[in-house]
Amino acid sequence: MSKPHTSPGLWALAWRRLRGDKIAMVSLAVVGAFFLLVLASASGLLASNWEDEVAVSYAPPTFVGADKDVAADGAIPLPDERSAPTPVNVLDPLADDIAELRAQMGSNPSAGVEMYGVTDPLADDLTALRAGMGKAKKLVTHKAATLPFGADKWGHDIVQKTIKGGETSIVVGLVAALLAVVLGTLFGAVSGYFGGIVDDFFNWFYSIFTSIPSILMILTVAAVLQQKGVLTIVLILGLTGWTGPYRLIRAEYIKHKAREYVMAADAIGASHWRKMFSHIFPNVSHVALVQMSILVVGFIKAEVILSFLGFGVPVGTVSWGSMLNEAQNELILGKWWQLTAAATAMAVLVTAFSLFTDALRDALDPKVK
Repeated sequence: MSKPHTSPGLWALAWRRLRGDKIAMVSLAVVGAFFLLVLASASGLLASNWEDEVAVSYAPPTFVGADKDVAADGAIPLPDERSAPTPVNVLDPLADDIAELRAQMGSNPSAGVEMYGVTDPLADDLTALRAGMGKAKKLVTHKAATLPFGADKWGHDIVQKTIKGGETSIVVGLVAALLAVVLGTLFGAVSGYFGGIVDDFFNWFYSIFTSIPSILMILTVAAVLQQKGVLTIVLILGLTGWTGPYRLIRAEYIKHKAREYVMAADAIGASHWRKMFSHIFPNVSHVALVQMSILVVGFIKAEVILSFLGFGVPVGTVSWGSMLNEAQNELILGKWWQLTAAATAMAVLVTAFSLFTDALRDALDPKVK
């Protein structure tokens, strides 16, 4: 006995349509590659040593060539305090006496102790400092003069810094956008489906958030949390960014709740929860996906503003936002490679994510054949 034929579901049909779109599949591959980089960076397989000073300050990309002030082996010429002549102050009345004392002491600093019985309390510290300076000179000679895509002010590799910064920015953008869309969808679904006093309450709540300028709302939430970090940024952006998805989802639920398929579900005894999220939501999910795509882009940019205002990532954490914040000062000096790396990575991810989300919206829309 043959099994009855089962028609494919919504997501199976969406995947079938999606596979026929070459641009969507290429965009999906790009987005997947960024996610793999994030996982590799989080697990320590990539960019684990991004804070190592592997190059000289502002080392240019290899295809540009090393600066003229840097030696061929990557060493920065350091001034030797003993090789430079000491200028003579003709107005110093003690110059002759000091010169005579130095001649008597010669190259032995301890001669002063033998002659005058005075012990230098800083002698040991100065000796340790001179030894440390000697080691620092040796370390400087091992720094690279160029890197494939250059270095920042502290000599960090731009490639590794971009990968590590992508981990922070992508996590902030995606998780904050997901939180905002989930809240906006839940509030919009309940408000649009039930209407009445429930709708009035959520509209009042929505009006409070939209009546306050967004930057003031962000600063208010940041002041209440009183803490820096990725989780703080996610909460700030997610709790203040749900108003856009709420407004659109509410309108879609008001439109769909009176349609025939919802009435048929009501006739067979479907619960409110099932009608809201099993029947109506698949037909309006493309709205939530488009909103998520827009919010991911906006939240990655908002992280730059929060970092500039002091509410962003803490010291020791890198993101694309902090890289762009540093690059604005470097660009004045003609050091463009950090700006190019961060902006290019952000543009590629945002473009690929937008194209994939747009194709997914068309694939999920039942009205699109």
